[in-house]
Amino acid sequence: MVRVEELEAALPSMTQWRAPGGRSVDWAALEAGLGTALPSDFRSLAEAYPVLVIDDFLMVSLPTPGAEASWASASRDDEILQDLYEMGDTEEYVPYPQPGGLISWASSDSGDTFYWRTSPADPDAWPVVVRTDNADWIEFPVGAVEFLAGVYGRTIDVPGMPGNFPGDDPKVLGLSDRID
Repeated sequence: MVRVEELEAALPSMTQWRAPGGRSVDWAALEAGLGTALPSDFRSLAEAYPVLVIDDFLMVSLPTPGAEASWASASRDDEILQDLYEMGDTEEYVPYPQPGGLISWASSDSGDTFYWRTSPADPDAWPVVVRTDNADWIEFPVGAVEFLAGVYGRTIDVPGMPGNFPGDDPKVLGLSDRID
């Protein structure tokens, strides 16, 4: 499993947002509200960083200490995914909390969504699933941190993404510094 430091090597500008001493997310509360454990690489990323916006395009949704219940609720009640599922537009994928259901962890300004498929039972083995704004569904046999490190390190290509993704010199912003 790829460590946060490998993602930092691919995105050096993110290190300015690293929280010294960690962020103290209440994982027991978050995972109780969600109904499942989360991958350890994601937990490490969330302990080190707040919500990150990469190239003013990709937002990585990391839980905020004190707001774990709202993060869990939003993840359980993904209305867009539920609507796509009800319309038959999710290929073989199903929304969480159905067995093997999808949980979103990032999204783009173009309408792309990045999920985990919650199968197999071990969260550290959950693959990343991308739904592009073109309604393409692509599965990658890696975790979220390895996926991001691969995309920004240019070892993982995501078909159907905009031609300038990833950018040549990606910058990472905190959510509060996002350019609107």
